[in-house]
Amino acid sequence: MGDADEYIEVDGYRQITPETAQKIMETEKDYIIVDVRHDDEYYDGHIPGAVLITNEYIEDKPLPELPDKDQMILVYCRSGRRSKDAARKLAAMGYTNVYEFGGIINWPGPIVTDE
Repeated sequence: MGDADEYIEVDGYRQITPETAQKIMETEKDYIIVDVRHDDEYYDGHIPGAVLITNEYIEDKPLPELPDKDQMILVYCRSGRRSKDAARKLAAMGYTNVYEFGGIINWPGPIVTDE
């Protein structure tokens, strides 16, 4: 899978750099970007195509937004704290392809305020 191989395995998920996440988004097709910040933060600016699923919403229950537990999930927040927590919870729920890439403050790509 190329760039997705550049990771550190932690608590059942993979940590990657924002640059690696951007390369994955440019080269892969079957992935979902998950923004785990609060609503107001998301609407102030997010990565194009990102789905808002707040960290607090991720519990030990099925997530209709993420029906495929084997799909590549790219998780971010503002600085990296909430995304690490969310990635850990997703992995514990049985998601097998979770990549955490820190916060939007380090994102090298475009940011949109609405789509």
